[in-house]
Amino acid sequence: MKKKNIPIEFVFQLFALIIAIIIVHAFYVSVVRPNATQIIEEQNIAAAADPGFVRERRIWVLIKDFEQEACFILGIWALAIMGYKFVIIMGERRLLDVDLVPVADGMRILPEDTREFARQVQALPADRRQLLLPRALLNALRRFNSTRNIQDVSASTHTICESEAERLESELSMIRYISWAIPSIGFIGTVRGIGEALAQADKAVQGDIAGVTQSLGVAFNSTFIALLISIFLMFLVHQLQLLQERLVFDSEAYCDDKLIRHMKAD
Repeated sequence: MKKKNIPIEFVFQLFALIIAIIIVHAFYVSVVRPNATQIIEEQNIAAAADPGFVRERRIWVLIKDFEQEACFILGIWALAIMGYKFVIIMGERRLLDVDLVPVADGMRILPEDTREFARQVQALPADRRQLLLPRALLNALRRFNSTRNIQDVSASTHTICESEAERLESELSMIRYISWAIPSIGFIGTVRGIGEALAQADKAVQGDIAGVTQSLGVAFNSTFIALLISIFLMFLVHQLQLLQERLVFDSEAYCDDKLIRHMKAD
């Protein structure tokens, strides 16, 4: 089942990226760049008529360049990936409210009883059996049946939860890469804008600074937008990581409270 899950997530990420590109580019072509062009033309006319005119920083001008468009595409892509993982985590957390191993208080589980309890967990749908909690419970029951050692069962359960935590942590690498790539794209815009401004230094010496100021606007606006998006994404990444850590911790506590503490070796 794990081999089937990997392509599904990959296909989801691929389609999420394609959809993000289509939506953001269509919005830029139809709304952002026409409005930005109109605002810049109006401000140029006003600046030519009034030397003391101060250009207002409008949102359409701040986000009009290609670097900002790329940052929004990556930001939406990262949000889609985090949303996908959030849905999976919430599905796993719902199992924590289900009594998968119905054991009454005071009841003891002997090694001979483990097969009956294991059958109840195995009765879950195949997709749910691959989640962390059913896997940990089945491993504990099988280990207790074979070793009859409660300490060994506890250590094995901890190992499974620990490896799951490492897996979940590694799966956040793509989102962290995107969060790193967005400011990098912003800095590319900064370098491009400063380069364009330096190329127009001769015009600035002659008194025409419109091109230089516009290029410098590209330099600073791209970094400004990229950093804002990155800060927002990193906050969400930390919240998602916190949910994952709580899931692993609560699953291990579930196994201890609902199963392991009821076990009794011969």
